[in-house]
Formats: sequence, structure tokens, C-alpha cells
Amino acid sequence: MIRAILWDFGGVFTTSPFEAFARFETANGLPKDFIRSINSTDPDTNAWARFESSEIDVDEFDDAFRLEAEARGHSVRGKDVLELLSGDFRPRMAAVLAECRRHYRVGCITNNMKKAGDGPAMAQDDDKARRAQDVMAMFEVIVESSVEGVRKPNPRIYEIACERLYVKPSETVFLDDLGINLKPARAMGMTTIKVVTETQAIDELAAATGLVFPP
Repeated sequence: MIRAILWDFGGVFTTSPFEAFARFETANGLPKDFIRSINSTDPDTNAWARFESSEIDVDEFDDAFRLEAEARGHSVRGKDVLELLSGDFRPRMAAVLAECRRHYRVGCITNNMKKAGDGPAMAQDDDKARRAQDVMAMFEVIVESSVEGVRKPNPRIYEIACERLYVKPSETVFLDDLGINLKPARAMGMTTIKVVTETQAIDELAAATGLVFPP
């Protein structure tokens, strides 16, 4: 029986930053998926992982990411990448969260970075920051990698969320836009939904919960 729904933030309540990465790469003559290739190399110890776990600050990340990029043949500053993280807001997904909150316990598990923007959306402007704050106010529990010092896909971060919501993994649905983050959650017994598009994810969530969501 489902008792709780856990959500990622970026790429779920906002459009994927991968779209912004692709535009940046095209504009700067970089190979396709160059930024993602850096982030997936040594994923537990690279600059991205250390920044999300609060092991380094924004200036250290800026330099560390640049060095990793240069090792792959192109110079890209970490701070330039951080500016790409704030996607466009998805108001329908926020409405779905509000409806789920009426029936289930709800929480957020997010890999984020201190001082990389305003809030979990990495917002670079006041309107996006306000929208992110409105969404986050609906969650009973928020588990942030920059606060906990542990990040997805480490199973511990999912355990923390379940412990704070007083539910078992088998009693939860988890939505994330990255398959690598869903794999350990699924192994723990969670029902997982990969957010490819907003409509697809909402349809799968409706099927998992039996709820009817507004169009």
C-alpha cells in the first residue's frame, strides 16, 4: 500500500537542465553531452559530487570543474555551468503535488548545492525563487544533499527520507528524472517513475496511486 510520495525537484518541477546544457554546448562549440560526460566521470568523487555534498564551496567548484573539463580537451568554468541549472517552472506538476498532499505524505529528495542559486531550483531570479519556495512549502520533509552530506544515488539519502516520513521504502513512490537515481530506490522496494515528460510522469503517477489529476 502506498503511503508516501517522494519527489526530486530539478527536472521534475522544472524542465531538465540538460536542455540548457545542450544549448550552451552548441553556442560554445563543445561536443554533444560534454558537460554530462564530465559529471558522469568518477561520479562519487568529481567536482559535482563534492559540491553537492558540501565538501567544496562555489569557488573551489569553479576551479575543480574547469580542470576536469580541460582534462577532456575544453575549458568550461564551473560557475558558467551553475547558471544553467535553473529550468522553466512546471505549474501542472505543482498542482499534482498539491493534490497528492491531500491523500499521501509527501517529501523531497534533492541533490543541490549551497550558494549556487536561490533554493532547490537553483533559481537565478526572484520569480523562479518564489515559485520554488511555494512548492517546497508543500513538502512535509525535505532532504537536501548539501545539508545531509550524502547525495543520490547513495541509498542512505532515501533511507533518511523514509525515516523522517515514518514509512517503509515499499510504501513509497519516487519520481526523478535520472535513471541512476531511481535504480537504488527501486532496489529498496520503492515504486519508481522516471520523469521523461511532464505528461508521461503524471500519467504514471495517476496509475500508481489511483488519483485523478487535473489536466
